[in-house]
Amino acid sequence: MIEDIKKDADTRMDKSVAALGQTFKKLRTGRAHVGLLDHLHVDYYGTETPLNQVANVAVEDARTLSLTPWERQMIPVIEKAIMNSDLGLTPTTAGTVIRVPLPVLTEERRKDLVKVVKHDAENVRIAVRNIRRDCLHHVKELLKEKDITEDDDRRAHQEIQVLTDNHIAEIDRLCAEKEKEVMDF
Repeated sequence: MIEDIKKDADTRMDKSVAALGQTFKKLRTGRAHVGLLDHLHVDYYGTETPLNQVANVAVEDARTLSLTPWERQMIPVIEKAIMNSDLGLTPTTAGTVIRVPLPVLTEERRKDLVKVVKHDAENVRIAVRNIRRDCLHHVKELLKEKDITEDDDRRAHQEIQVLTDNHIAEIDRLCAEKEKEVMDF
């Protein structure tokens, strides 16, 4: 029973950390990376399709993304999706290639982005702690019902705390990497 609780906690904590990684991919840092457009969807013959499934997305240089649609009629649809996104980017088309230049971020905007990064990381830390609280509650319930001994209870508390500490360390590492990426010029 305790093993199931720990596996559930580990799975839920992993999902929280993975969600933070996805959130960080969406943050525009001034440096081009293909993950920047991963969350965009376009209308492909009546179906909402991820952008990376209708075009080849590549990094042309440090500040430019290039998209090569597989079908020519998708060019205006892709342009519209990028223009309507929350990224504030303006694509330009040259033949069959769509180029998306990334503007340089100001120092003030970089500091604002660092605050966003820290806020997102703190929200995930809170989520991980809530998962720990739920799991410890389940272990206490097992102890009340006399399904486990007090030694098992203490051991489970320690193991769940180690699991929590490992995930929070991973969150801190991701946050530090993203902060460094945002502040690099």
